[in-house]
Amino acid sequence: MGFIEQLLAIAKNTFFECVRQPISLVILIASTLLVLMSNPLSAFTMMDDQRMYVDIGLSTVFMCGALLAAFLATAVVNQEISNRTVLMVVSKPVSRVTFILGKYLGVTLALFASTAVPALGFLLVEVHGVLQTAAAHVRWPCVVFGVSAVFLTIGSATWCNFFYGKSFAAVTTLLGGPLLLVAYVLSLFFDWNWASIPAEKEFRFDLVLSILLMFLSLGIISAIAVAISTRLGQVLTMGITLAILVLGLLSDWIFARKILALEQLISVREAAKGGSLDMDHLALWGYKAGYAILPNFQVFWVVDAVNQEQPIPMEYISLVVPYAVLMTFAALALATAMFQRREVG
Repeated sequence: MGFIEQLLAIAKNTFFECVRQPISLVILIASTLLVLMSNPLSAFTMMDDQRMYVDIGLSTVFMCGALLAAFLATAVVNQEISNRTVLMVVSKPVSRVTFILGKYLGVTLALFASTAVPALGFLLVEVHGVLQTAAAHVRWPCVVFGVSAVFLTIGSATWCNFFYGKSFAAVTTLLGGPLLLVAYVLSLFFDWNWASIPAEKEFRFDLVLSILLMFLSLGIISAIAVAISTRLGQVLTMGITLAILVLGLLSDWIFARKILALEQLISVREAAKGGSLDMDHLALWGYKAGYAILPNFQVFWVVDAVNQEQPIPMEYISLVVPYAVLMTFAALALATAMFQRREVG
């Protein structure tokens, strides 16, 4: 087998192993329910209920995806090392680089498939809108299509599990996304009274774009979780992954403001007394190094622009996508380096 065949084989096995994990189903159901509950909980702002729902809903999807990334990476990497089942792979002509890349690809695809369910549920509820008053109309097409998709998913998963022995969690994950996507698309064509309307009237490209950018950040988190899980167990992997996530969300506050303040201080001092190397220069270089190494997850969070109805320029997207690719490659390179010297025998 060549590199591509080996990579795809490992990724395929990892993907199905991930979607069969009970924790995937638990987080999928919990995040979807939280997204649905965000609708009534957002109806207390007195004026910006829909904006509040967008903030709460997307934050819920993002955090559940981050938790799931840590769980799945531990389940498919560290567990195989602990059980020594990895020996069956690396003892064959399969390089450790191929193993790590295949595991990452499988984990990330399973992560996207699981996170797509609450994300599409969020879009469906967003089309419905927050019920700000008791007199507000229920948008029945969204309710009917959404509930039908849920019942079809659960019914099909139950049928396949009972009669064919298929994994309930796997079938739910693989069917939930496509069926909710169909429900979302159909709901765009009808208003609350089942009257036909143009789909583009309700379709919000900015929300879809913000979700896609969020998926890019989840890809980085998945790579970081895979790297950590090559050396540490589940608890430490989750703790460190979530710590890096929080620090990445605060990257601008931790590093950027300090860099700006030091640059202004140094420029004023150099203008008055001339340039000389001091502790401020060393601190500036240290902050810049930290700002470059730590992933800045804030750049993927464009919900503020969405709520303020500001366009997201393509120039910004053209910078964010390569940044996500670079950070993912860096995390995978670290994962490969850490796994190369890991004792698996």
